[in-house]
Amino acid sequence: MLRVMQRLLSTADVAHRDRLAYWTDMVCDAYVQLDCDPGSGAASIDGEIAVDRLATLELSRVTSTAQRVRRTPAKIAGASEDYFLVSIQSQGCARVSQDGRDALLQPGDFALYDSTRPYTLSFDGDFQQYVLMLPGPTLRTALRSTEALTATTVTGQRGAGHLMIGMIRTLAADIGTLAPESAAAVADSVTQILVAGLAALPAARSEALSQCQAFHREQVRALVRERLRDPGLNVGAIARQLRLSPSTLHRAWAGEACSLSDWIWARRLDAARRDLCDPALAARSVSQIAFSWGFNDAAHFSRAFRARFGCAPSDLRPGSA
Repeated sequence: MLRVMQRLLSTADVAHRDRLAYWTDMVCDAYVQLDCDPGSGAASIDGEIAVDRLATLELSRVTSTAQRVRRTPAKIAGASEDYFLVSIQSQGCARVSQDGRDALLQPGDFALYDSTRPYTLSFDGDFQQYVLMLPGPTLRTALRSTEALTATTVTGQRGAGHLMIGMIRTLAADIGTLAPESAAAVADSVTQILVAGLAALPAARSEALSQCQAFHREQVRALVRERLRDPGLNVGAIARQLRLSPSTLHRAWAGEACSLSDWIWARRLDAARRDLCDPALAARSVSQIAFSWGFNDAAHFSRAFRARFGCAPSDLRPGSA
């Protein structure tokens, strides 16, 4: 459904001897397949996870005792889960380790990690953090070289990091009162602030564009926005309308997070997702919405949608289970 009611998972009512296994099952259910070990000298883990969902974005709040959480090669091989996760620290401290880097998180800071590669989360004491989980393709079509951005601290003291922690706290407090028709837009806003914070990292910076390249890119974006519903829109059509050779067009687009063709598909899928979440369009079928955004094959649309968002189009219809 567009937004599910909050799930609250807790060890409070579980016998002490069973809590470690129960906690591990909770974590795997809320996120991806993981191993959990209690902190030094402890025999178990006590905690709770509150989970909400906004369209294709999941927001949870984890409150727990010390532990070490590992995403191992064996767990990755056993489940084809492709998500980015973002830990936003609210209490206590954390260490996020991936791709040979360690991000130390103080309250307000956040860091990114990728479920398709091993990572470790370490908490030496009691802690609380919010966790965003979003489909891998969502960020890979918005940011270049995401593997260079993992396990890197984004400070919550200023800039996009400061906006992120403020928005997450407000959203967590008010999510129960959020109007269904606003959920997809709010999810997009959170994602955009996340992208802005990650784009400011040194590893995300790219060479400055020439005036000509910047001009052509803006032309392309404007044309795609104008003709996104046109099933005939493709790289060749854009080149012809802008009176550019395909090679010039590709040079102008070089350095973006994905190819121009993939970017067009991503924009169409994002637009279709917003319509699927809109209660005002509940009477329109999934196929009608897909065709209105330039798709001409319902089966292909469903496959592409699932690949980008990790769920079927019908899962986002208002009132779906």
